[in-house]
Amino acid sequence: MATLLSNMNEAATLIQSKIEGKQPEIGLILGSGLGELADEIENAVQIDYSEIPHFPVSTVEGHAGKLVIGTLNGKTVLAMQGRFHYYEGYSMQDVTFPVRVMKGLGVKLVVVTNACGGMNPEFSAGDLMIINDHLNMTGANPLIGPNEAELGPRFPDMSTAYTPELVQFTKETAASLGINVQEGVYAGITGPTYMTKAELRMLRTVGGDAIGMSTVPEVIVASHMGLKVIGISCITDMAIADELEPLTHEQVVAVANRTKPKFINLVKEIVKNVTL
Repeated sequence: MATLLSNMNEAATLIQSKIEGKQPEIGLILGSGLGELADEIENAVQIDYSEIPHFPVSTVEGHAGKLVIGTLNGKTVLAMQGRFHYYEGYSMQDVTFPVRVMKGLGVKLVVVTNACGGMNPEFSAGDLMIINDHLNMTGANPLIGPNEAELGPRFPDMSTAYTPELVQFTKETAASLGINVQEGVYAGITGPTYMTKAELRMLRTVGGDAIGMSTVPEVIVASHMGLKVIGISCITDMAIADELEPLTHEQVVAVANRTKPKFINLVKEIVKNVTL
């Protein structure tokens, strides 16, 4: 019977057969508007998700649906041009399967990015936020079900899921580039609806600084397998209950695109200087 571990190994074997001995060190999960960063990867091998055993296929506008493996600022990286979301109808295990495969390929650090709404009134649309913790408000968890000890412990600790020394490193890297960043807690929801005013009041009250529909499942799985994690959000809109205005996906993508140059510069500098 196929297991998560055997599926992971099957996918990793297929990818290894196409990348000619490249050994990715860093996994990049590129959220809305950031897919262009993968175009800067040198000596790149591109693999459509549809070619990889057990991989879902991204259905969201702005997500290209490819793995790109090659060199970025002197490091071998594996970039996801597009991610999967629970609201697309995939299971939590499907959503997080690519992170499993990253581990199977030898990745040590996952840099996870997203576009999200800002709930902290000190934030502004267009800000970047370094994630230092999260609230799992999805009502689900990708580790539910049988645990395969080869992948990680039954009850993984999540107190340092966003590697503390890398939170500080990312802040210092942003400062060296003259990029002003925020820091805070990411509240992960299922979507695909944006939140009501009452829901936003609740999430802000319990400690959320930003809100989005991704990232949390991937970080749980990365932590389960002992991977280091850096999380960075692009605040595309302000989700403050008393000031809430109607919002569309097009507006989110537009702000993500405007913020893209500094976001890409920050991620590239992280890749260049991070110690693994």
